[in-house]
Amino acid sequence: MKVLISPINTEEALIAWKCGTDIIDIKNINEGSLGASFPWVIRNVIETIADPKIVFSATLGDLPHKPGTAALAALGAVSSGVKYVKAGLHGSKTVSEGTELMRGVVRSCKEFDPSVTVVTAGYADYRRFGGLSPEALVEIAANAESDMVMVDTFIKDGKGLFDALSVQELEQFVSAAHARGLKVALAGSVHAEHLEELAVIGADVVGVRGAVCGSYDRSTTIDPEKAKLFIASANKIPSRVAAAVA
Repeated sequence: MKVLISPINTEEALIAWKCGTDIIDIKNINEGSLGASFPWVIRNVIETIADPKIVFSATLGDLPHKPGTAALAALGAVSSGVKYVKAGLHGSKTVSEGTELMRGVVRSCKEFDPSVTVVTAGYADYRRFGGLSPEALVEIAANAESDMVMVDTFIKDGKGLFDALSVQELEQFVSAAHARGLKVALAGSVHAEHLEELAVIGADVVGVRGAVCGSYDRSTTIDPEKAKLFIASANKIPSRVAAAVA
């Protein structure tokens, strides 16, 4: 299970890198859960760290249902140098709409660089605003030939992934995605104590920001000690899960 940390600038990205994260996901928290950063910020992070072992990721935003806008944003992200692109399906309300939008994102990314991982992202707390269900997200991701499907939380008010979805619902989501050949990322106010359960559920990637920030507040700065402890905890999970299963 890989760890994705979401810095907002180069200084935070350097902390995440030095602490050993697998994926550096550059975002802009001022524009929402999956807020898009600026191309020059993304380029500066990649050029400053310059580590080929790190996967760099960018979010496209909590997108309205505007497939052309999303496709153009995706091209901007991949041309900035990232290898993961996450599109938040906030405005799309049906499988048909979500598929239309994600097909544009996938085409933009893959025509530029076939090796880019495209992530269809939605929201675990979809019931709170009438968003797409996890089942719909899996169908959209498969229809659009995305590589991965993800849920985060849209409303950042202290309620997290496990408040929005039950363990059974998360297991069903992950199982359905894996059956369609998709990898799965889970995020949304998760903490180190959730890591073992996330691994048992089958998450391929766990995404965090608040869990590694001062006072566990995503609006503050990434704390090196919290980041080290989180990554150390994640690195211990495979052996513990294997032992539990055995």
